[in-house]
Amino acid sequence: MQIKFCGAARNVTGSCHLITLDNGYRILLDCGLFQGGGKDDDISNRLWHFEPKTVDCLILSHAHIDHTGRVPLLVKEGFDGCIHSTHATRSLCSIMLLDSAKIQERESEQTNKKLLKKKSKGKKVQLTTPLYTKHDVSETMTKFNSYSYNRWHKIHDNVELLFRDQGHILGSGSVTLRITEGSKTTTIGFTGDIGRPDRPILRDPVQMPEVDYLICESTYGDKEHESKPEQSEMFLNIMKETCVDHKGKLIIPAFSIGRTQEIVYMMDQMYNNGLLPRVPVYVDSPLAVNATEIYGSHPECFDNDLNEYLLEDDDPFGFNSLEYVRSVDKSKWLNATKDPCVIISASGMMNAGRIRHHMFHNLEDPFSTFLMVGYCSPDTAGGILKAGATELKLQGQVLQVKANIKSMDSFSAHADRKEMVESISNQKGKVKKIFLVHGEYDTQQEFVEYLGQNGF
Repeated sequence: MQIKFCGAARNVTGSCHLITLDNGYRILLDCGLFQGGGKDDDISNRLWHFEPKTVDCLILSHAHIDHTGRVPLLVKEGFDGCIHSTHATRSLCSIMLLDSAKIQERESEQTNKKLLKKKSKGKKVQLTTPLYTKHDVSETMTKFNSYSYNRWHKIHDNVELLFRDQGHILGSGSVTLRITEGSKTTTIGFTGDIGRPDRPILRDPVQMPEVDYLICESTYGDKEHESKPEQSEMFLNIMKETCVDHKGKLIIPAFSIGRTQEIVYMMDQMYNNGLLPRVPVYVDSPLAVNATEIYGSHPECFDNDLNEYLLEDDDPFGFNSLEYVRSVDKSKWLNATKDPCVIISASGMMNAGRIRHHMFHNLEDPFSTFLMVGYCSPDTAGGILKAGATELKLQGQVLQVKANIKSMDSFSAHADRKEMVESISNQKGKVKKIFLVHGEYDTQQEFVEYLGQNGF
């Protein structure tokens, strides 16, 4: 048996790992988009380290774009096997992949318009094409098989699959494979992205069974997050300081799936407890709006706290001062208004989506605040701002960073190093080897040392 790492190797995007059995059967774990690398991303996303048509099945850990965003391209280029996921992951993929296709088609069209103008002036140009289209997404969704947690499923004569809840986003799961080759059975575990205990909405992560070999994420292998009480208090203070004291905008770049719902749920609780300042709150992301509706249709993933809260408030993702924005015109109005407000918009790394326009219009406003609530790759706009940049090039202009840049990594859906070690603590003395993926190389090296200090 062989494992080949084809993405999220010494970085945090493009998750993609290929297992080839001795009989030639090929299992792909995740198939995500590379992000944050600028122009190199298009090259990376079109390059396979295997032939798509030779892959027999694909298993998805969860619906985030860096874990599922290349699946329609895999299908487009010859993959014809089954796609295995949890029920909620399938639901989220149906909207997320379609949204991704629409963005690519629109960006390709806009780029080609500019290139054709250059061509008309006699310059040589090469027109662009999207990685995949809405048609490819439709074909992709016909290949899904979805499953519940905590049950073994036979997906091949020699392979059994088990999902256990990872508490990362709705439907996220660790993957355990029980593989028989001849008279030998080997177990391989893939953590996907490990969630955090005692977080709102979702159940706590569940340890996977003991395995022989473990593929483990390492995103925050060098950090420990703030506690929950500190998080709520800090968030309220930032909101009051920005929107009440300075009459500015609090702009929160957040992933449409997971982070946005968690922030809205927290604000809903603050509203019901009379703590939320009286300023309008806007969720400006069509994908986030659709994802929030899907969250409501999968209560099987909710934790006990949310189920009890539903008895008091039947809409945990809505309150009177909250508005979900779908239309482009309303989004443009948000750019123009000078009134204090909170804007939650995608993408979380600030490298695409409507957040780019909010950044362009508010980055030079000293009364506004950009609040980072999750991991940003170093080369993305979010990563550059978190690193303390004083200027940023956007839409062909160099903008001075006059807005306040604040960060709260405690909102991250990724476990910190303590939480990751706790999640895999039952593997001590059993696992033969751990492969670290989904982390920057410096972080991985620190996590290796931390694992050693904790008995691995």
